[in-house]
Amino acid sequence: MILVTGGAGFIGSNLIAGLAKRRIGPIAVCDRFGHGAKWRNLAKYPIAAAIRPEDLFDWLEENGGAVSCIFHMGAISATTETDVDLILESNLTLSQRLWYWCAENDARLIYASSAATYGAGEQGFEDDNDPAALAALRPLNPYGWSKQLFDCNAVRLAEQGATPMQWAGLKFFNVYGPNEYHKGGMRSVAHQVFEQVRDTGRARLFRSHNPDYEDGGQLRDFVWVGDCVDQMLWLYDNPHVSGVFNSGSGKARSFLDLAKAVFAAMEIDPQIDWLDTPEEIRRHYQYFTQASMDRIAAAGYSVPGTTLENGVATYVRDFLATDDTYL
Repeated sequence: MILVTGGAGFIGSNLIAGLAKRRIGPIAVCDRFGHGAKWRNLAKYPIAAAIRPEDLFDWLEENGGAVSCIFHMGAISATTETDVDLILESNLTLSQRLWYWCAENDARLIYASSAATYGAGEQGFEDDNDPAALAALRPLNPYGWSKQLFDCNAVRLAEQGATPMQWAGLKFFNVYGPNEYHKGGMRSVAHQVFEQVRDTGRARLFRSHNPDYEDGGQLRDFVWVGDCVDQMLWLYDNPHVSGVFNSGSGKARSFLDLAKAVFAAMEIDPQIDWLDTPEEIRRHYQYFTQASMDRIAAAGYSVPGTTLENGVATYVRDFLATDDTYL
């Protein structure tokens, strides 16, 4: 059995779609569904069990003998969350408990880290697993800090030999794609621009407040969610591979490139309105992120990534502009 925490979320539900397509399972999901439409992220796929987070370890006590691999996607992922105790309980303590459970029960653990661990990027974006390199990163928010803490602990525990059969963390960069609709203001810029253009015919982007970048020239590593799933499934297929790896496209692209890709997919001429970056985020605003993908390539991963234009076109034409937006 495969257990996916956060399985009803954005990346988690795309992973479940990938597992189901390959007939890997049965699949158990640990998540909160609430009162909204989040359940629709999983409505097309067979689920063997739905577990509330507070019941997870009781469920493992009863059913854990059948679990061979845990994909731990569950987390408080809002970079704007200010309750640090809550973030640490969810993103660090729970992750550590799952690590120890997998180590004691001969199971594998593949978990979601984050590019937020890199902070402003002063140390670059190399997924160096050296403990000193990991400790030198300076995240800009509690979410990134919680992910960095677990990465550091994972590497330390691995050096001590207290590990699951396989362990791997993926530092997801700016992921976009279907099933992110429940995320509100944390949805990808691709989705937000689509809605702006659909409703007004125009897109809104932040001006640059850095003389080295033109308006809309701020650069991000935008990665199609299907590529992230491919990386996780490759790790699942290669249980001898462990460590912390970047999960991105490996190529920085501008917000203007992204907006133009949305306009092109919608067959509308680009019309952009420029807004000042809010003062409260301007001081810590990142102008460049780009994942180094050399480490996972050296481990044997060779699946070509999806270009921004192709990923955005697929997202818009096959999902956002259709009656059924769910994967």
